Amino acid sequence: MIVRPIKTSLIESKTSFRELLEVTLDSCCERSILAVTSKVVAIIEGRIVSPEDFSMVELIARESSAYIPAEKNAYGVFLCIKHNRLIPNAGIDQSNADGNLILLPSNPQEQAQAIRQYISEKLGLAAFGVIVTDSTTAPLRTGVVGICLAHAGFSALRDLVGEPDLYSRPLRFTKVNVADALAAAAVLAMGESNEQTPLAVITELPDFVEFRAESPTGQELQDLTIDPERDLYGQLIKSAPWVHTQDRG
Repeated sequence: MIVRPIKTSLIESKTSFRELLEVTLDSCCERSILAVTSKVVAIIEGRIVSPEDFSMVELIARESSAYIPAEKNAYGVFLCIKHNRLIPNAGIDQSNADGNLILLPSNPQEQAQAIRQYISEKLGLAAFGVIVTDSTTAPLRTGVVGICLAHAGFSALRDLVGEPDLYSRPLRFTKVNVADALAAAAVLAMGESNEQTPLAVITELPDFVEFRAESPTGQELQDLTIDPERDLYGQLIKSAPWVHTQDRG
């Protein structure tokens, strides 16, 4: 598997998706996946606010479905539930924002599907995928890793339940989150600071990456999440001091 980051000009709100994607056309090919950072999608959408117009608490309440107040931890960061994920500060980003606050895209799944459709039709690609990426933290681990906010063009889960291990013991729970694994590799290559490489093309993918022309169904997207009652970390999540909002996240 090869991950090739793509350098771009400075992305601003006046940039169009077409301008952004034109720089990727020489790199995209059959059985490749384009990773796009959520930040550039949000900038093009105009999801930029001034800290003078809103307090962080106001934005957190507006952008998440639930949050734990910042004073509950040592970093002054809100832990939020957004897009069915645990994300610090609801994904609101101050880095590379020129003094502003950049929110997450309003509908990353819709954008992933639109980007895939544009490039597939432009290049005549049958097996081509898109990932909209972000970064987050993991409990008990230092550092951030890339995650997939939305995907299109391939199956996000590889279900190995019932498959035998090396000693013919059937696997009971194992499902591989292909989308998150690819996003982690892409974000690592794209960087987190001033690299100016918000895109990456992943090629030479393993055969088990299953490409498909159809957009993921609602049930398939739902299968990527786990209800707290069934989640291994459910007891921790349910017992946390959440402040529930209007469920806009």
